[in-house]
Amino acid sequence: MHKQMLKTDDFIYHLPPELIAQEPLPQRDHSRLLLLHRKTGVTSHHCFYDLPSLLDPGDLLVLNDTRVLPARLFGRKKGGGTGRVEILLLRPMDEFSWEVLCSPGKRARPGTRLLFGEGRLEGEILEVLPSGNRIILFSTFGEALYPLLNDLGEVPLPPYIKKKLPDGERYQTVYSRKKGSSAAPTAGLHFTPSAFENLRARGVDWVFLTLHIGLGTFRPVKTQFLQDHRMHSEYYEISAAAVEKINQTQKAGRRVIAVGTTCCRVLETQSDEQGLLREGQGETDIFIYPGYTIKATDALLTNFHLPRSTLLMLVSAFAGRENTLRAYQEAVQLKYRFYSFGDCMLLL
Repeated sequence: MHKQMLKTDDFIYHLPPELIAQEPLPQRDHSRLLLLHRKTGVTSHHCFYDLPSLLDPGDLLVLNDTRVLPARLFGRKKGGGTGRVEILLLRPMDEFSWEVLCSPGKRARPGTRLLFGEGRLEGEILEVLPSGNRIILFSTFGEALYPLLNDLGEVPLPPYIKKKLPDGERYQTVYSRKKGSSAAPTAGLHFTPSAFENLRARGVDWVFLTLHIGLGTFRPVKTQFLQDHRMHSEYYEISAAAVEKINQTQKAGRRVIAVGTTCCRVLETQSDEQGLLREGQGETDIFIYPGYTIKATDALLTNFHLPRSTLLMLVSAFAGRENTLRAYQEAVQLKYRFYSFGDCMLLL
C-alpha cells in the first residue's frame, strides 16, 4: 500500500477490554514475547526471559534511560475555595515554568494561584495556550523543585489503566535515570538486572539514549489520511559514545535493536541515508509509518499498541501493516496482555 494512500482506519483492530493489562506481573521478565520475522511473517511464542537465546552475539540493544516524573499534582486555589485542581506536568519551559494540563480548566485562569502540599509549593497560571494547556510558574520557597515533586507528586499512569499502582517504581525501567517523561518507555519495563547479566553472557551489548515521552504518545490519529497528521515533538539526546558503538555495530554487519518505538524514533532522526548516526540533541517530531524506509534500526522490541496510534503505525512501517495486524490478531486469540503493563513482541 502506497504511503500517500494510507488511511487512519487501516490501523484498527479489535481488542477485548479484558486484555488491557491493569497491573504489572509480579516478575518483570515473565511477560510473554511474540517473535515476528518481518520478512516472512512467521511468528513464534516465548517469554521475555528467553530474549538472550533469540539474539545473536554481537547484537546491540539501544535503550531509553528516561525517567517518568511524578508529574500529577493535586492542589487548591490560594485565597479561598475548596475545589481541588489537578495539574499534569508536560514539559519544562525553564527552571520553574512548565507547560501543564489543568483540570478543571475553569479553576486555572491566568492569574490564578494554586497551592500544593499545604503551601510548600505554589504555582501561578501565566497563560492559556491555544491547545488549552497552561503555563504555570512555580515558587518553591527555598526548596529544590524536583525533590518537592518527588514528595508531592504522583507518577501518572496511562488513561486506560484504571487500577492504582501501589509501587510507582513498577512504572519505571530498572535503568531509568534522566527525569523528564510523562510516560514510561514500556518496552523497557520487562528488563531486570538478571536479564542484563544473561544478555552479556550471550555476547549482547547495549547503549543508552534519552527521549522524554509526552502525553501525545497516547493520542489516536484523528485525521482521515496519515500524511495530514502532525506529530507532537519530544526532546531527545544521544551521546558521541553511544553513536560510536552503534555505528561500529552497523559497520561490523551486526544488528542494532531498538528497545521501544522511542529509541527507533531517535535512531531514525539522527541517521543519514546510509544508516550511520551522529550525536546530538533537540526536538523530534518524526512520524514513521508504512512507506518510510527504516535506515538505522535492524530489529525492534516493543509492546502492543493502541489502534489508530502512531506507535502501531511505526511498528507497521517496520514489519508491514498486514504482518503486524495479523500478529496482533494472533496475540488477541492467545490472550496476550496489551499496552503499558502488557506483553511484548520482537520484530527481527
